[in-house]
Amino acid sequence: MELTELAECVTSVSCMVTQLAAGLTIGMLLFLVASGLTLIFGVLGITNFAHGSLYMMGAYFALAAYEPTGSFALAVVAGTLGAALLGLLFERFLLSRIYGQDVLMQLLVCYAIILILDDVVKIIWGADFRNMGVPPTFLHPPFIIGGGIVPYFYAILFGITALIAVALAWGMGRTRFGRIVRAAAVNPGMVGALGINTTVIYAAVFAIGAGLAGAAGALSAPIRSVVPGAGVSILIESFIVTVIGGMGSIGGALAASLILGLTRSFGSIGFPLFVEGAMFVIMALVLILRPSGLGGRRG
Repeated sequence: MELTELAECVTSVSCMVTQLAAGLTIGMLLFLVASGLTLIFGVLGITNFAHGSLYMMGAYFALAAYEPTGSFALAVVAGTLGAALLGLLFERFLLSRIYGQDVLMQLLVCYAIILILDDVVKIIWGADFRNMGVPPTFLHPPFIIGGGIVPYFYAILFGITALIAVALAWGMGRTRFGRIVRAAAVNPGMVGALGINTTVIYAAVFAIGAGLAGAAGALSAPIRSVVPGAGVSILIESFIVTVIGGMGSIGGALAASLILGLTRSFGSIGFPLFVEGAMFVIMALVLILRPSGLGGRRG
């Protein structure tokens, strides 16, 4: 029955437009989280299992800034900078002490941070579901394209996330800082021998990755529930994106995020009970056919 509905949707311009808009928006928000995770792993070699909690904290920081001011722009800035600062403290005082150690040690430290942040959120904001709601500024009629409905706020979210993605690609590929980061990912010893402080580079990269997660949390707060533990599901999806896209590949993360976003969007029509399973099937196929991922370098 559901597969029949999916076939009807694929052959309908209006349904395709609506589902594509939703899928691309979901995919770009997921990309912000996954790109930060990929960037941190590619440069620091650390698998940040607490990355989802930074996404959650970004949403709560945004909510805390939005409620007294009513400014969504200020809320996004607060979520981004708050998560970046929290990530910086996390990296300097905890993760920097376990660089090069066993993955199990990284997992234990990150899991402790997850538990601590979840409890901190419950103490400050409570354990109830909260929602920012779409800001009044963006309460406009939807765009109608080919008979399909594209919510105004979804278009805004897609535009903002696309701009961030372009800025990230430009920063990593065209600036001196980006070249230093890429060099540090390949040969940190040589970068240090050239007189560049790799400690500062590592801290900056972690803060940027955390800020990206916080930005995603802040941007998604109006359309998703803000609740303790919200980072768990997004963390799992981010790891799937990292595996599919290739460890350390920003371009691969973008492609994988869009694939998963579209899978979630169209899957909600065709196989609503197997959406999560479908994402793992895609990951398994990539691991079988191209173990290095879509954008990863072959060994």
